[in-house]
Amino acid sequence: MERTLVILKPCAIQRGLIGQIINRFERKGLVLVGMKMTWLSDEILSEHYAHLKDKPFFQRLKNAMDSCPVVICCWEGIEAVNVVRLIVGSTNGRTALPGTIRGDYSISVQENIVHASDCHETAAIELKRFFDEKELYIYNSSLLSNFYAHDEI
Repeated sequence: MERTLVILKPCAIQRGLIGQIINRFERKGLVLVGMKMTWLSDEILSEHYAHLKDKPFFQRLKNAMDSCPVVICCWEGIEAVNVVRLIVGSTNGRTALPGTIRGDYSISVQENIVHASDCHETAAIELKRFFDEKELYIYNSSLLSNFYAHDEI
């Protein structure tokens, strides 16, 4: 099983979309193995968005992510990174396909509801950044046999 990170951004929190977003991942068959609400510090935001530090919108992005707490989730499943990316949709909410989280709930590039790890390597780095090992759980979900064929799990 693979794990990936999802952050429900302040715009999702302010709009009361937490349950609806989490429900999308659960309905797909992903297993929630870690979740917490936290207020991201300037230090962690600078680290998380370091690859964007030379962009003109860097400070605006950090300010938006610091406007209220966020909900950080770790989802687990077969090909979880790719599955989550498909559920989330493209970065620009205006062009994200209907049926995706961003396509249904966003009309912005920045206020695009969620952050999702973009690849396996990034997911591993981001999960370590936002979760301690003891905050991520291993358990047998009794529902897995309803989502996967027996030879997939």
